Amino acid sequence: MSILHVNQLVARYPGAKTDTLKEISFTVNPADFYAIIGPSGAGKSTLIRCINRLVEPTSGTVRLFDQQITQLPPRQLRQTRRHIGMIFQEFNLVDRMSVMDNVLSGRLGYTSTWRSMLKLFSQADIQRALELLERVGLLEHVDKRADQLSGGQRQRVGIARALMQDPQLLLLDEPTASLDPKIARDVMTLIQQTARDLQIPVLCNIHDVALAKEFCNRILGLQDGRMMFDGETHSMSQQDLDRIYEREVL
Repeated sequence: MSILHVNQLVARYPGAKTDTLKEISFTVNPADFYAIIGPSGAGKSTLIRCINRLVEPTSGTVRLFDQQITQLPPRQLRQTRRHIGMIFQEFNLVDRMSVMDNVLSGRLGYTSTWRSMLKLFSQADIQRALELLERVGLLEHVDKRADQLSGGQRQRVGIARALMQDPQLLLLDEPTASLDPKIARDVMTLIQQTARDLQIPVLCNIHDVALAKEFCNRILGLQDGRMMFDGETHSMSQQDLDRIYEREVL
């Protein structure tokens, strides 16, 4: 059974004359670490954000475990988003909050507003947050403010926060773009190992083709909103890459 099925997805921003995404279709299976590659402006981030409707698709369908996300009313959409963890390029942490509080914010979808405002998280949530901080190598930084961390450490907090949702799918939007090459590889290794250990499929928008080929088992190539390649990583040829990036200005 597939985890995610995208069918004939089209997205156009208000006021735009052309579609940003043009009839994109693909399927993510349980063991997939799926990369989305392509030149700047190809629609990679838009595609990621259409999955959980941070961007509203114009047409087409997105199904998570056979539930059609594109037709969910707001309340049901909020419930479904609990199961979709997201890791961002710019980390999206609250700088003035501690590492622990940033990680616990991953449980906001499961906690009432007044309990979350008073930081009345359950002992089980606190224990889970500590376990995840240990997994990402930040247990000793639990009480630090987020703005006291390095870029790589901040992204690790973002990973732990996403995992606090107990996600059925992880969406990664350029998770290494703000990191130097060594830290980027370390972060991708952590995500890959964690996703494998916890059996969470991953859909990753990534600008670095070398990292995509190293860590991802499937690749979706976009150019100008069109799908140019969809297949196993080992089957992608240099000719396929040339087609995907033929309009890239160097």
